[in-house]
Amino acid sequence: MDFKYRLASVQVGGADVLIAEHNGRHLPVRAALNREDLGRLPVGGPTDLMPLLAQWNYWRGVLPLRLADAVDAFEAHGSLEAGSFRPPVALPRKLICIGANYHDHIKEMPIPVVPTYPYAFLKPASTTLRGSGQPVFAPRQVQMLDWEAELAVVIGTACRDVPVARALEVVAGYSALNDLSARDWIASRPAIGVDWVLHKSFDGFAPMGPYFVPAALVPDPQKLPITLTVNNEVKQRSNTEQMVFGVPEIIAHLSSVMTLEPGDVIATGTPAGVGIGRKPPEFLKPGDVVRIEIGEFGPLVTPILPP
Repeated sequence: MDFKYRLASVQVGGADVLIAEHNGRHLPVRAALNREDLGRLPVGGPTDLMPLLAQWNYWRGVLPLRLADAVDAFEAHGSLEAGSFRPPVALPRKLICIGANYHDHIKEMPIPVVPTYPYAFLKPASTTLRGSGQPVFAPRQVQMLDWEAELAVVIGTACRDVPVARALEVVAGYSALNDLSARDWIASRPAIGVDWVLHKSFDGFAPMGPYFVPAALVPDPQKLPITLTVNNEVKQRSNTEQMVFGVPEIIAHLSSVMTLEPGDVIATGTPAGVGIGRKPPEFLKPGDVVRIEIGEFGPLVTPILPP
């Protein structure tokens, strides 16, 4: 049986550290590695997933073996009592988001149209990504701040023109992401279209994590429960089986347009229950706390604070 573990980046004592979690116990990944392994990594060990993803063909086989051998160290190290989660991938080259990709979400839209291919847009990863527990400051000019629980796919192999049948081979693993949105610029859409920068790209508009789960430990990415709550009230409850285009189709489409690289993050769309689709519409305000749970990747917690 595969050794079950999750990875996360946390800040402890002012330094970021990549940790592994097993049965509620946490261990710095570097503590489980041998000298040859450490020679493949930055001095001091990894602070997030990127150094491992750059050599994922090696680490996906070696890391579970090393962690399984260190099971006693997990017990000795104990649970994580202090620390702040960072995004598991600190600075991906690309953060790609898919829109209108859940059948139940499309039904709640003002004009329910099923797309004929995965509709995508980009977010600036360096300024939008946040870790679980890190606050997002509500922008002053945004009155319609909305939530979107999404399965995040993390690429582990550089690829181009990947066929659907082999698309899952390039996936390193999965996490949770909140594709926060400013609906102000679609509620009164101008004739020439939607400004996707104003809609999706404010600072902090992509909380991610807390955990990354390797693809080998996710039997089927199309059978994962999704729940989002605001102040403990359920707003979204669905399953990734509701996707119009599954993970393989999304990867095949995107890789026909661009080279996907290790560490790239793809947010795969959100199910029904977003604020703008509710009757009457509901939006986030300072003091709210958003919590997302998708499979074994969460909880992803995001406090909303005043500007």
